[in-house]
Amino acid sequence: MEALLGLQPNRHKNTGVFAVLHHVDWILFGATVPLLVAGLITMNSFVGDNFLFQKQLLWAAIAISVFFIFSLIDFRFLRRTNVIIALFGFGVLLLSGLFVAGELVHGARSWFHIGSFAFQPSDPVKIVTILLLAKYFSKRHVEIAHIRHILISGAYVFVLFALIFLEPDFGSAIIIGLLWFGMVLVSGISKKHLLAVLLLAVAVGGMLWFYVFQEYQRDRILTFIHPLTDIQGAGYNAYQSTIAVGSGQLLGKGVGYGTQSRLQFLPEYETDFIFAAFAEEWGFMGVALLSACFGIVIWRILHNAMRGATNFETLFGVGLAVLFMSHFAIHVGMNIGLLPVTGTTVPFLSYGGSHLLTEYAGLGILMGMRHYSRPVHKDDVKNEFVGV
Repeated sequence: MEALLGLQPNRHKNTGVFAVLHHVDWILFGATVPLLVAGLITMNSFVGDNFLFQKQLLWAAIAISVFFIFSLIDFRFLRRTNVIIALFGFGVLLLSGLFVAGELVHGARSWFHIGSFAFQPSDPVKIVTILLLAKYFSKRHVEIAHIRHILISGAYVFVLFALIFLEPDFGSAIIIGLLWFGMVLVSGISKKHLLAVLLLAVAVGGMLWFYVFQEYQRDRILTFIHPLTDIQGAGYNAYQSTIAVGSGQLLGKGVGYGTQSRLQFLPEYETDFIFAAFAEEWGFMGVALLSACFGIVIWRILHNAMRGATNFETLFGVGLAVLFMSHFAIHVGMNIGLLPVTGTTVPFLSYGGSHLLTEYAGLGILMGMRHYSRPVHKDDVKNEFVGV
């Protein structure tokens, strides 16, 4: 009975399909499926062929395949410094290449286009950022309270942040910054150093506002403060998204009957505003179920992170949770008018192959780390289920 609950390490090595079945957290994977299906339903116009819907089906199949393939891999090699440096260098190379070969779309060079497919390097770079910080903080865990490690880790991340910001991709740059901040918080930072980091962030924010932000970026922030001052211009998207969310009420208008998205009052409803489109059709109850599924995903990620073999695996899992929570919070916030519009996707729901592959790849890495995770003590399982 204890072995069935995972209270004792397996004495026999599983291979092939049995290895997949044993090492995959099926609760975690199962919680992502309703999110994925909800996104597919929302982006389907139900009128003739839907090219984006069909492409997303293909991306979903590829991403889930990557998840299961990665689940079979022993990722202990990621602890090696030369591997992390190589990944960091490759990430910098990809982001730098956008300024040479990236295609200009909506004023930003954020994509490589290969035929009918597009690839956004900032998405996999988020996983690289998590691995980089997990390696750095796990290696210096004992002396992490020293502020120099906060500054050095910040310098590494700033390179990626700056390259993404200059594309310009403000939303992804914010996510990179939040990854660093979130992982610094769990790495053992002191309260006085936390205050210093916050003051530094305020100072940097002031410099960005006066010397770096372009006029349209400042307009987005000002429109957030006074959203009704320019509803036909900079505030149009935010205004239409709040209308869509509010019109869903308790049970929604029904699948395929969302007027804001179907009549194209709400732009980019397959990507940047898919939460608003979903809320309009499914209402408060649908949003509650969506949030519950997402909460399960975060819970299971942290559950697996706490059983990491070393601090590296634990920090990676925590970083992955920060990534998903940041995306979800920013996307929902901008869809309901609480945050400026930054063009951030919501995990598993929004259209796009790059972010979907990145999300399932990150979860696949976490599953691969389960191959050598610490055995669960029976008291831990008992406490988890009885709420002690």
